[in-house]
Amino acid sequence: MSSETLLNQPDSGALQKSQNPVRNVGTPPAYFSCWGMQAYYGESYIVQDVSFNIHEGEIVALLGRNGAGKTSTLRTIARAGDPQLQHGEIWLDHKPLHQMKDFQAAQNGVGLVQEDRRIIPGLTVEENLELAQINGPKGWEIERLYEHFPRLAERRKQEGITMSGGEQQMLAVARALARDIKLLLLDEPYEGLAPVIVQEIEKILEEIKSLGMTTIIVEQNAIAALHLADRALILDMGQIVFDGTAQEVLDDEALRQEYLAI
Repeated sequence: MSSETLLNQPDSGALQKSQNPVRNVGTPPAYFSCWGMQAYYGESYIVQDVSFNIHEGEIVALLGRNGAGKTSTLRTIARAGDPQLQHGEIWLDHKPLHQMKDFQAAQNGVGLVQEDRRIIPGLTVEENLELAQINGPKGWEIERLYEHFPRLAERRKQEGITMSGGEQQMLAVARALARDIKLLLLDEPYEGLAPVIVQEIEKILEEIKSLGMTTIIVEQNAIAALHLADRALILDMGQIVFDGTAQEVLDDEALRQEYLAI
């Protein structure tokens, strides 16, 4: 089923507000598309009719105030089960993610790096990486990961959960890259990290960008995310209120004040 989304372009000098996408029969779908996505925690309506497209190789910053629904949107895309998708469709590289469980979405190329990192206790750095590759499809070789994450190479035999927060974040990203992913979902990659570690994570994300990996990044440090991203989506109360370039958000102080308080 085709799911190419068309969003109206803003008039000169006007804020670009998101509108519901339109399915165009006969046109090829974007690399990633979701439309009419509605998800609930129990009876709480969290993700409210969210629709957007991402083209292959784009990095999209998904922004909004605390409680706007950013993490819930990522979890819905990754088919995490909570919140529960009640309506809508999610497509990645022509595959219907909305029909899949979380492990099936992972097998079809979705890599979610959660805010709490989910490092497995009792396993070394290397064992965490090896475990990620057991069921395939396999992504970067472990030695390649060590080349890009030299701190992890130094600590390959150390238990993962005993490392610093920044090192655990590196391991969480490396573990995602150890699988053959098509869509990388990053939830608050800079959260709680010292500025010097944030700079290291930024270098890694810049390298991911240079490799053309399709990515959605949720980050409370909106300015940092916008400098990395090609496009920006802004959520407010579970709904997308803006879809445009990252530079538009950087240039529009009124928009940032209204929805991001920066």
